[in-house]
Amino acid sequence: MQDFRLDPQSLSRMLGEFRGPAPVQQWHPPYCGEIDMRIARDGRWYHNGQLIRRAALVQLFASVLRREPDGSFSLVTPAERVTIRVEDCPFVATLLNAGGEGEQGMLEFTLNTGERVQAGPQHRLLVTTVDGEPHPVLQVRDGLDALISRNVFYQLAALAQVEASSQGERLVLWSGGEKFVLGQI
Repeated sequence: MQDFRLDPQSLSRMLGEFRGPAPVQQWHPPYCGEIDMRIARDGRWYHNGQLIRRAALVQLFASVLRREPDGSFSLVTPAERVTIRVEDCPFVATLLNAGGEGEQGMLEFTLNTGERVQAGPQHRLLVTTVDGEPHPVLQVRDGLDALISRNVFYQLAALAQVEASSQGERLVLWSGGEKFVLGQI
């Protein structure tokens, strides 16, 4: 693994003109190897085995995070690309703001990075099963997903409506004009 050569101050200056995520899909810098950085399943970021405690630094790194075609994750700047490890999803949805009812419903999630994402056609809410347990995720952008925290998932279940389907009854929610299935009852 290599040392991350670009210091946070330089990265911050370079990205100062962008609001939100940088246009990493447009950048094609040389690959500079893997660095000892990982995002734990709970959304905490580590570098060289040490927790990154500064929220602003995590937000900065998250703004240059990209999912590669092979499924790996990279931090990308115009000058270099380095891979990092992600244990599950790179983000965690930690708060829910719900409004409206039925088909007029709106679900806005706040991520562990402070970013807000409204579920809808561009940001789908998906629930799969991993090891027999629900694995709810929100599509954030460009192949980057947020794991929905257990607390937020329970809030979603409390808001859901029961709907009949060919497999029996299921829990559904609406947001941004889209219907999302939480699971069968």
